[in-house]
Amino acid sequence: MAADQPYRTAQEATEAFARHINPGKVAFFSELGLDLIPGERGGVRFSDAYSGRSYLNCHCNGGVFNLGHRNPRLIAALRGALDDLDLGNHHLISGWRAKLAERLAETTGGRLPGVVFGVGGGEVVDLALKLARGHTGRTAIISVSGGYHGHTGLAVATGDAQYRDPFGPNLPGFVQIPFNDLEALEREIEGAAAVILESIPATLGFPLPEPGYLRGVGDLCRANGALLILDEVQTGLGRTGTVWYYQQEDVEPDMVVTGKGLSGGLYPIAATLMTAELHAFFVARPFVHLSTFGGSELGCVVALEVLAITTEPGFLERVLGLSERFRAGFEGAPFELRRRGLTMGFKFPRPNGGFEAMRELIGGGLFAVAANHDPAALQFKPPLITSDEEADEMIGVVRRVLG
Repeated sequence: MAADQPYRTAQEATEAFARHINPGKVAFFSELGLDLIPGERGGVRFSDAYSGRSYLNCHCNGGVFNLGHRNPRLIAALRGALDDLDLGNHHLISGWRAKLAERLAETTGGRLPGVVFGVGGGEVVDLALKLARGHTGRTAIISVSGGYHGHTGLAVATGDAQYRDPFGPNLPGFVQIPFNDLEALEREIEGAAAVILESIPATLGFPLPEPGYLRGVGDLCRANGALLILDEVQTGLGRTGTVWYYQQEDVEPDMVVTGKGLSGGLYPIAATLMTAELHAFFVARPFVHLSTFGGSELGCVVALEVLAITTEPGFLERVLGLSERFRAGFEGAPFELRRRGLTMGFKFPRPNGGFEAMRELIGGGLFAVAANHDPAALQFKPPLITSDEEADEMIGVVRRVLG
């Protein structure tokens, strides 16, 4: 048996996974030639549990591991909290929950002082959409074609048809438009409750917003009485060189959704940040939305340390410096580099180039994932704590494998 693994062989583990978890995933990975079961992990690397082969992680599970695998400071915070804390009680006042909400509000300069916690991104997106409908008295929601906001009820209604059509017709009132298309938005926005979009859509391979696009979306929302919800689950928490990507654009969202990286890869936690006006909705309805595990006190302790690291002097400047290092390293590479900080996408000229590159890079010891809604693109997201030497190693693998 491999160390710290419940099955003796990779085949036994794979067969059990197919039998009880998801046989379709096993078949898909087999077609890709991907027989990878994560075992030992730390920093920017993880190893296969059975072969021992090491991989540079340039996907980070969508940003969950922004601060690397098993970050020592985050582990120390969680271990210390376990001496005194548990989940807490979601009905009662909690200083830990309040402190995390206060720190999140500070990262927005006080623009979004209200916070509602959840466990994962889909849950807090659902809350944002419910609140938009409750606050405006409208039902229509506009999202971006090829975007992704989760698999829960309202969140999946904003996403790609492949995730919702198997369960029956979509909920009424949900409309999708192309990214970077203000004219399409203007045609649909009258009477809408909200527009929700990823600041830089991940599953489309991180196409960058055109100059003025996000500002234009915000202006159309204001003019038509709709709310602007920005999903920063993947672009937030320092990944683009500012705590939130919207801070690089001339736009003021009504709500921002965060998750993944807030957990530090150790304890699930997510949040919807909102204006004071929206937060007032809960004054007369204090129990209108509840989440038993949302804002767990253990999760709050980890998330507070995530914010402490992310906002330390020099941290965000370091992210931007690394971004420039990758830009220089990828000059002349056979793909278009889309880049904001360490949010990067490779766009290939071949229709299936993203999946081809994914297979080749994993074979070369670098884990990156194709953009599911644009097979010609690849997501490339190294941890924010990557050293210069590790960055050069990643660049070297990409140049060697992809040419």
